[in-house]
Amino acid sequence: MRLDRFLSNLPRFSRADARLLLAAGRLRVDGATVRDGRFEVREFSRIELDDELLQAGKPARYFMLHKPAGVVSATAHPEHRTVLDLLDEPDKHELHIGGRLDLNSTGLLLVTNDGLWSRRLTEPRSRQGKVYRVTTEQPIGAEYVEVFARGMYFAYEDLTTLPAELRILDAHNALLTLHEGRYHQVKRMFGHFRNRVIGLHRERMGPLRLDPELAPGQYRALHAEEIAAV
Repeated sequence: MRLDRFLSNLPRFSRADARLLLAAGRLRVDGATVRDGRFEVREFSRIELDDELLQAGKPARYFMLHKPAGVVSATAHPEHRTVLDLLDEPDKHELHIGGRLDLNSTGLLLVTNDGLWSRRLTEPRSRQGKVYRVTTEQPIGAEYVEVFARGMYFAYEDLTTLPAELRILDAHNALLTLHEGRYHQVKRMFGHFRNRVIGLHRERMGPLRLDPELAPGQYRALHAEEIAAV
């Protein structure tokens, strides 16, 4: 929220008080003096008034995980292990999953406590491509490429998918780039051709590619340049 609103939401300050404090240069955000009430602050921001700490802030956390099959992309589940069960991190209940995968799908997942950051990757309007390696039961025909590129009508939702790029690798394997994440979208798209998906592995989300050093079930913190790339 805006810094002036943050201040006026505190019981001790009115809007007028907030304007005076800002004009006097008595507010610091992450160590820097801020005079503009429109300055955006978040739960990660350290906010100080003179020598008094108004908000300590908390560290933003970002992880890349190689999801194995049989693990649920959820924070809790009554029957299966969840992605959070794979993390050895404090306060992991504060984390959420950016870009879920089906139970038996594998590959790149991002886990963070920064909702704005993860939405930039997962919202369809961001047009961040997600790349999947798809293995099918029947051969993949050249005609799939044009149909996927046009977009496919899903009657249940009464919508047409965004154009998708398909690169055929061999008879039963392809790379598919999606710019959205509809329910079971990949399986439904190939199902249009009555071709069952028997393997689905996500290799990339936007600029972030799954680290080849990560075995299934392993994870690591994102590097600063990876976080900034999103």
